[in-house]
Amino acid sequence: MAWLPHHRSGEPPAPSREAGRCVLRRIAIGDLETAASRERWDALAATAAESNPFHESWYLLPALAALDPAGETQIMVLEQGERWLGLLPIARSRHYYGRPLPHRGNWLHGNAFLGAPLVARGAETTFWTALLDHADTRPGPALFFHLADLPLAGSLTEALRQVCAAQGRAIGLVHREERALLASALSPEAYLDAALSGKKRKELRRQHARLSELGPLDCTRSRDGAGLAEWTEAFLNLEAAGWKGRAGSALAASPATAGLFTAALRGAAERGRLERLTLTLQGRPIAMLATFLASPGAFAFKTTFDEAYARFSPGVLLQRENLALLADPALEWCDSCAAADHPMIDHLWRERRAIGRWSVAIGGRARRGAFALLLKAELARSTKGRCPSGDIA
Repeated sequence: MAWLPHHRSGEPPAPSREAGRCVLRRIAIGDLETAASRERWDALAATAAESNPFHESWYLLPALAALDPAGETQIMVLEQGERWLGLLPIARSRHYYGRPLPHRGNWLHGNAFLGAPLVARGAETTFWTALLDHADTRPGPALFFHLADLPLAGSLTEALRQVCAAQGRAIGLVHREERALLASALSPEAYLDAALSGKKRKELRRQHARLSELGPLDCTRSRDGAGLAEWTEAFLNLEAAGWKGRAGSALAASPATAGLFTAALRGAAERGRLERLTLTLQGRPIAMLATFLASPGAFAFKTTFDEAYARFSPGVLLQRENLALLADPALEWCDSCAAADHPMIDHLWRERRAIGRWSVAIGGRARRGAFALLLKAELARSTKGRCPSGDIA
C-alpha cells in the first residue's frame, strides 16, 4: 500500500515581489557556519514543503566536514533578500552507478536517507526553475542532472515534473522503490493488532516473558540530551559488536562516520529533535533506536541490537514500543529509512513511502539529444524504472 505523507498545513507563503527577486547562488562552507546563516537555514527547514533532516544545518554541516573534507560539494541556496527559499547540496561525478557517464546531482552519502532539497512552501516552482537554469548555463562535462532519493509524492516532486513539462525538458524516473512507513490514526495497540497475526503477537509476548526471566527488562524513552554522550558510545559499541562490525560497515568502523553520528545526535538533541529508545536487560542496552523528529514527520535514523539475544527478537520488541509514535499529536508519520523489502520492519509497519531517482536533461540541444538516448536505453534496461507520461520531450 502506498501512502502520501501529510505536509505542513496552512497557506504556502509564495515568494514576494516586494521582498526582491530570487537569486540562486553558491554559499561557501565558512559562510554557512555563521549565526545569521544558521538562523536562515533553520527558518527554511521549519517551513519546508518536504521535511528532510539530512539537509538541515545540524546534520549537513558535520556530514560535509566528515565526508567531504576537500570541499568539492557545492551548497546552492535560493535567496530572496534576507530569506532563504531553498537549499540543496550538489556534486559532480564522472561515474553513474558504475558507468563512465559524467553528471551533476544532489550530494548524498550512505547515512543520508532522503535527497529532497529544503524548499519553502510555495517556492517549489521557483526553486526548480532556478536550479535547472543554473545547470543549463554551467553544465561543465555533465551530460545530465541526477536527483537521487526524492519522495515521489508531494508538491516538491510535482513541481519538478511541471517545470520540466513546461520547458520541454526531458525527465525520467529511472528507479523506484517503496520503503516501510508508519502512518495511521490507530492507537499503538490497535495498530499492532492489525499489523500482526494473533500467533505472532503471542510469540512476541512469549519472547518478552522469556527475556524478562534473565533479569530486569526495561524500555526507556528520551527526548533530551541527558546522558547523550554515554548513550552514543553504547550505541556505537553495540553496533560494532554485531554483523555490521564484522562486515566493516558499522559506524564505528570509520572515524568519519562515528564522528558524524555523534555530532548529528548532539545537534538534534540540542534542538529537541532527537528521540532515543532503549531496551535494557539488567541495566545494559540490548536494543537501541535513534529517531529524528521533523514535524509533521519523523525519521528512524539508526537502530541496533545485541545479537547474543537474537532468539528473543529484541529489535522487534523495541519496535513494538516505538509504535508509541502513533500517539504523538505532533507527528503524522515516521519514515523507516530502511531498505525496500526489509525483513523485519516491513512486517510491522504496513504503510509504504515511494522513493525514486530522477534524471533530467540540461544544457543545449546536442547535450539534451545525447541524454535522451541515454535515458531511453536506461529505461529499457531497468525493470523498476519508468518514464512518466509526457515527461520525455
